[in-house]
Parts: sequence; C-alpha cells; structure tokens
Amino acid sequence: MNRKLENSELDRLDVDSFKVAEKSPIIIILDNIRSLNNIGSVFRTADAFLIKKIYLCGITATPPHKDIRKTALGATESVDWEYRKDTLELVRELQQKGVQIAAVEQAENARMLNDFQAEQGKVIALIFGNEVKGVSQEVVSASDVVLEIPQFGTKHSLNISVSTGITIWDIWSKQNRPK
Repeated sequence: MNRKLENSELDRLDVDSFKVAEKSPIIIILDNIRSLNNIGSVFRTADAFLIKKIYLCGITATPPHKDIRKTALGATESVDWEYRKDTLELVRELQQKGVQIAAVEQAENARMLNDFQAEQGKVIALIFGNEVKGVSQEVVSASDVVLEIPQFGTKHSLNISVSTGITIWDIWSKQNRPK
C-alpha cells in the first residue's frame, strides 16, 4: 500500500533557505501574459525547480496581486523576479551577458524540445508568450534558438503554464541527468 505523504514529510526548503540555495541555470521570461492565474502557476513551477529568476515583461502583471497569489501559493515570495517593459531589450541585454535565449514557439526551423540539449553550465532563458499571439515575432527573431513542444492531437497550442512546466522539466532533467 502507498501512503500519501504529509507536507511535513516532504523536506522542502523554507523561503529563506530557498533564497540562498544554488539555483538552476534557467531564467523564465514571460512576454505579455494576460492571465494572472497563468503567471501564478509559472511562479509555482519556478519554485519547484529552483529557477534562477522570472522576468515579467510588457502587459504581464506583477505581484502582489490576489489572483497571482492564489495560484502561486507563496512562490512570489521565494522566486526572484523583476518587471521589464520591453522584452526585446531584455533579450539583448541577457545575450550580452552570455545567456542563451530560447523562445518556446511554433516557428520555421524550430527545434523539437525532446531533441534539444542546453549547453552545460550556461544559463538559458526560456521565453513564453501571450496566450493568443504567442512570443512576439521580433523576440522570436532575436532568439538564439526556437524550441517547439511536440504535439500530436488536433489543437494548435498548449496553455502557457502547461508549456512552461513541460519545458522547465525537460531542460532541468537533462541538465541534472547523472553523467
């Protein structure tokens, strides 16, 4: 029989310990996300994988907000975040610092996520776009790589919080695979 674990048995970090813990070399950039619930969900996923930072860009709302807090469940307190008005400007700034920029989008010459391996030891910034329009074309064009999540059904896209979870898990698990 499998007994569900109590929260106290999960051995999770507290907020102070999270802030000083070594982070995954992954940055998340949210490009004009409308849904506050999606934003909160991304924070929660970022907390689960010790994400280095989240950049909230354009119309993306920022904490504190009750609808972000509702799905983030406190992750806005643990995960480092910053607001930037212009996503493209941020992308160029991060590239100057040696960060690999990966737009998660359906585009010509996109690499399938399952075939992609991030460079070991290099920080990668994953960009997720607006629920209707996706990542802006100018940001896609400026990215070092475009990653596409393989899909096999009738729908053309996944919810942004689902896309974020899939992509972070894929990149994180490849980076943390035993050598």
